[in-house]
Amino acid sequence: MFTSFATAFAVAFDQLRVNTLRTLLSTLGVIIGVGSLVAVLSLGDGLERFTRNEVERTTDVQSVSLASRTMERIDGEWVPVRDYPVFTRDDATAITREVDFVKDVSLSVGSTVPVESPRSGRRRETSVTAAMAGVDQYSHAELVAGRFFTRVEDERNAAVVVLSHKLASDLALPRSPERLLGESVRVNGAPRMVIGILAPYKGERGWAAIVPYASAPLLATAGGRRLLPTIAVRATRIEDVNALKASVEDWLGRRYGSRWERRVELGTMEKRLEQATQGVRVFKWFMGAIAAISLLVGGIGIMNVMLASVTERTREIGVRKAIGARPRDVLLQFLSESVAISSVGSAIGVLLGAFIAALAILVIRQQTGVAGLAPSLSASSVFVAAGSAVAIGLVFGTYPARRAARLSPIDAIRHE
Repeated sequence: MFTSFATAFAVAFDQLRVNTLRTLLSTLGVIIGVGSLVAVLSLGDGLERFTRNEVERTTDVQSVSLASRTMERIDGEWVPVRDYPVFTRDDATAITREVDFVKDVSLSVGSTVPVESPRSGRRRETSVTAAMAGVDQYSHAELVAGRFFTRVEDERNAAVVVLSHKLASDLALPRSPERLLGESVRVNGAPRMVIGILAPYKGERGWAAIVPYASAPLLATAGGRRLLPTIAVRATRIEDVNALKASVEDWLGRRYGSRWERRVELGTMEKRLEQATQGVRVFKWFMGAIAAISLLVGGIGIMNVMLASVTERTREIGVRKAIGARPRDVLLQFLSESVAISSVGSAIGVLLGAFIAALAILVIRQQTGVAGLAPSLSASSVFVAAGSAVAIGLVFGTYPARRAARLSPIDAIRHE
């Protein structure tokens, strides 16, 4: 059986070499269709990956947050919860040790307090966050100058602070914000040395600062109210968020009992990622449908060429059947030619599609200035495109092949 297939494909490729121009014209539709499909899939995969990376970098979509629930609704009325937990470093450490799918953990608490510069006399009501060391890795924060505080500085409550770019710019006027490095500012009246300044970002409006978590009591004095820390747990991958959430729920059940939900509020932002990537998926499927139409047109071209080939080679078919060729041998020969045409077109189309995708990404990056966007040609995309082309060859080559196989040897030999 294998020998028959090998012989059929060898004869098919010989026929393609004999009729080079006809082969080129018949493969052109497949080349365009496969090239379009590969380009669309590559652009779509690259766009989806870029969107996921941007959402992951700029949001907490990969995180599960744990917050103390201070109120609960009973019979339509809000009632205070008396036994809510107050999370500590020990809780954050326990989660790291006892929960699965954890990449890192952050413990933080925030409040709005005044930050002022003794040198310039400027004062701003600032959103100050007290966080554990490593918050820069957790939140993908970038610095334009200086550094973040270390674990030792956090545990020893070092009098240091990291300022947002807008806050540093306002406090340093008329000097540049970088000149604040090494200088002292007052955070809620307490002196703190500026050790870092965050990088600016588009749309930055408010003022922000970060201090070591051990400085949380400094924020708790603001407004005379008790501040409750929040734990944020980052999953190893975006795909592991649901598994991480389930593991955290098990941990909460072991620690606070079966009714932990009335004491702890668990939150995720996975819907945000789904909303962000849904548009990319719609784009990919829409453009893929257009590319599939091109591939369909290529298949019709294959069928036309094969029908013409059957007509031209009617006498050859008759001779083959007269000397013992069975109908299935003739059928296999013409199907092999169809698959060979679509395979050649598919191979060229994959290369063409990859080139088009790379060129399109280059133009997009030049026009938008987005450096992180890149085409993504996965093995599955190549398999889909190549498989579609071979399937097109089989489907549209079946009718001409069956027509050739049904020819009567005598009528075929007498054909002019």
